[in-house]
Amino acid sequence: MNTQAQIDVAVLMRREPVQGPMARWQSHRWVLDDVVLQEASFGQTVRCLRETPDASQWLYPLWPVRLYPDDAEGYWLNATSPTPCWFVMWRMIDTEGQEARAEPQAVSLSYHDAGRWLDAQETVETIAAPTDVVQWIREFAEHHYVPEVKKRQRPQSFQGLTDRFGQPASVSTTEKRKGPGGRGA
Repeated sequence: MNTQAQIDVAVLMRREPVQGPMARWQSHRWVLDDVVLQEASFGQTVRCLRETPDASQWLYPLWPVRLYPDDAEGYWLNATSPTPCWFVMWRMIDTEGQEARAEPQAVSLSYHDAGRWLDAQETVETIAAPTDVVQWIREFAEHHYVPEVKKRQRPQSFQGLTDRFGQPASVSTTEKRKGPGGRGA
């Protein structure tokens, strides 16, 4: 049995002008524009779809999105969140003789992948996933995800008391005991 599932997607990145006070330091920025299911008409090469002096849109086709059984919890967390989404990790890449542009490095549907990328201080953006993709990851997660059984923790008030050496200790609400040689004996 094939234990992994895969779909291919295309990532659209957009360069847009920066508005407001931030424009003093940065004239434009790159953002994730969309993630769509791969179509044959997209081809296999990266290309600019639209370019003006202020903005551009780039298509990055053929990004495989694989689902693995050992990451089923990450898919479950995404599928059951208020807004299930694609996670796209991207970096600015310098191209010889051209302006640097944003290029996707990975695409995932797992909360765990996104968390690891963010922990590594990568740029990660999200965009809502379509209903059919959400249903796909939900079915995969339901088939592979087994939640951990939480063990009931015994209330602290019912646990036996021990001293710092691990010996049984007692607590009294009456007068303090006075040991041998103690005052007041």
